[in-house]
Amino acid sequence: MGLPYIPSRMTSSSQRTPVSASSITVSCRFFGRYAEVLGVGQLELQLPAEATAGDAVAALRTRHDAQSLLPQRPLVAVNQEHVALDAPLHDGDELALLPPLAGG
Repeated sequence: MGLPYIPSRMTSSSQRTPVSASSITVSCRFFGRYAEVLGVGQLELQLPAEATAGDAVAALRTRHDAQSLLPQRPLVAVNQEHVALDAPLHDGDELALLPPLAGG
């Protein structure tokens, strides 16, 4: 199931593709290694209305052929709050993939 995405750097709010009532658009942000792997720092992802953060990660893994480079269960935040992968997404949410942190 290939899910469509629209790179945010190529759209503005007035140019967005119309979204049906059964889908949502989520702004995805990437940091560190994830931005390198995906080749972008941000993009918009169109998902089914009942999508979770895990569904968004799965769509990104398949859409960008990054299955071996993105972990199955990365740290994610929705609207700047850490959440589990089963957290529901809503239209207009911001999903951030956070790279592993190390240090002491």
